Amino acid sequence: MKEKEAHPYFRRKTPEELLRELHDQKRGKLKLYIGAAPGVGKTYKMLQDAHDLVKEGVDVVVGYVEAHGRNETEAMIGNLEVIQKETIFYKGKELQELDLLAIVRRRPKVVIIDELAHTNVPTSRHKKRFEDVSYLLNQGISVMSAMNIQHMESVHDLVYAVTQVKVRETVPDLFIQQADEIQLVDVTPEQLQKRLREGKIYEVHKIEQSLQSFFKLANLHALRELTLREIADEVDGKLIHSHEIGVTGICERILVCIQYSETAEKLIRRGWRMANRLKADLLLLHVFTGEQTERQKAQIKEWQEFADRFHASLIVEEAKKQKPAAVIVNVAKQYRVTQILLGQSARTRWEEIRKGSIVNTIMRQTHNIDIHIVSDSAKQ
Repeated sequence: MKEKEAHPYFRRKTPEELLRELHDQKRGKLKLYIGAAPGVGKTYKMLQDAHDLVKEGVDVVVGYVEAHGRNETEAMIGNLEVIQKETIFYKGKELQELDLLAIVRRRPKVVIIDELAHTNVPTSRHKKRFEDVSYLLNQGISVMSAMNIQHMESVHDLVYAVTQVKVRETVPDLFIQQADEIQLVDVTPEQLQKRLREGKIYEVHKIEQSLQSFFKLANLHALRELTLREIADEVDGKLIHSHEIGVTGICERILVCIQYSETAEKLIRRGWRMANRLKADLLLLHVFTGEQTERQKAQIKEWQEFADRFHASLIVEEAKKQKPAAVIVNVAKQYRVTQILLGQSARTRWEEIRKGSIVNTIMRQTHNIDIHIVSDSAKQ
């Protein structure tokens, strides 16, 4: 008897894949509260959410909260169960640290751990607090934690360029990307300065110095914009890797379709101007059929130079047996494109009658993508 063929999309998982899935199911969940600067209310919001969870019957404890003398934050702890901090003597000083083993022994469903970027006392189990959090997650304990955007490792140099303040403690981007949920805690720069002046962020003797340095209005505006963009990118990254969400990404991505013609450079420039205004990613797509001539290869090399100049990505795809419109649609879906630019002469009227309109094909086969037709006479 002929053996029944396996389903073409079925593949037996390897033992390693099964173990990894089992580990992920047992791993705790991580929720991060991120703000542009100290005082936006991350810890307060985190404690507020903890009380809501307790009302729903979830076992929540406070592992480490740093109130910084803020009465509102201290009051918000309320009747939440608090795990006592561990006292460590180091170089003649008595220091308070997160008691990691006490939390593991208590085994709550969720633990609150503030100041994610904190560096532990050298004699601690781990060097950094985010490593403590990772350890608890692997123990199956979910964690709610908070940090400011300046502690994100990849923006270290940018933050220094804006504020002239060197941040010593950072959290790796890879760790942040593993968060199951990221919540932005945001207030306007003006409101943040008001809180500072009212003594709700730092002690009185630090207020004026802070207003003249880190908490200058220009710095706060820049940090707020950076925070909004970074969190949007993180959420957009999750959308790209999700198989359940069918919408395009939050961040704009512009796809410019170019062919061997004089309009190609005009299209690239128009696409760059749009991308620059929208702070969007710029992609250039060229679809070719058959063998490429030396002249065509030289043209693609020039386009690559243009792409490098405009910080764009050049994608060169062979149509093979597909129609160019189908290739454009596939690339647009793969890269979560939000806008497509085409030249007016992408297809002549006679070709549209015989082969169909590229624009109509793209519109039928995509959703939530804007299509722009650029005139051949468009000014550079």
